[in-house]
Amino acid sequence: MERRCAPQSRHVPVLLKEAVGFLRCRAGGRYVDATVGGGGYAEAILEASAPDGLLLGLDWDQAAVDRVRSRLAPYGPRVFLVWASFDGLSDVLQWHGWSSVDGIVADLGVSSDQLDDPRRGLSFLEDGPLDMRMNRAQGVTAAQLVNTMPEEELAWLIRSLGEERFARRIAAAICARRRIRPFTTTTDLAQVVAAAVPKSADTRRLHPATRTFLALRLAVNRELEVLERFLGSALQWLKPEGRLVVVSFHSLEDRIVKRCFQSWAASCRCPRDVPVCRCEGRPLAKVLTRKPVRPQAEEVARNPRARSARLRVVEKLS
Repeated sequence: MERRCAPQSRHVPVLLKEAVGFLRCRAGGRYVDATVGGGGYAEAILEASAPDGLLLGLDWDQAAVDRVRSRLAPYGPRVFLVWASFDGLSDVLQWHGWSSVDGIVADLGVSSDQLDDPRRGLSFLEDGPLDMRMNRAQGVTAAQLVNTMPEEELAWLIRSLGEERFARRIAAAICARRRIRPFTTTTDLAQVVAAAVPKSADTRRLHPATRTFLALRLAVNRELEVLERFLGSALQWLKPEGRLVVVSFHSLEDRIVKRCFQSWAASCRCPRDVPVCRCEGRPLAKVLTRKPVRPQAEEVARNPRARSARLRVVEKLS
């Protein structure tokens, strides 16, 4: 029987040179790609840490793991791939017997493979089921949220996660339409959202449904909660002088990363109501990016999806 290989990824990694450069990969090092996606960062790390550096890759999308397994097959026993969300980093490292790592990279964006697959329901550019789950084996779908969530809660979700100023109008339009028939497809929802946005609104740069779709995706996958849990465990696994590189694509994600890195770098991390410092006044890490690294114009021209990327780096102290 003919063996069918997984299709090659179409995803273009963002800020690849910068991310791998900050990791300072070396032979014999151990590295984690916490969101392996299409395998672009993973492959670059393996090349930079040749001949014997090891790479552990995680992804909560099983299809992504299957694709990247084929891409990274030439690196043989240097690669370990796991179908798991990156907030499960501690469990995965313990299971593999790794006590520490030299570097971790996490790309928080949705891959082009996922966006361009209408079956995932992540894009309104092609008609597909209103799903949006990264891990399709669990969790509620976007259709379940828009068809059942009370109007006030839906408006709050679209406003807080999507930063959409017309959230109330959009939520009202969604609830009015679902009383007639439920939402099942991406284009159906996108049309209702677009009609709810005032004609006077400036929608030249973004489709009027962009922020609503973002909010639903973040909610379906609980992405901000997952990010906070990941950051809560990542630092402990780094060796002294090991580095954590995070690439975010949304202001809420970037804000979480920035505040977390700043807290690690603070001279005192005690709660404000504690009168005397109990943490010995020693920072845990050093922030290496005072401002986030942004893609150059040439990269954005080649890959427009890179335009909102922000890269931040922290180094663990002894």
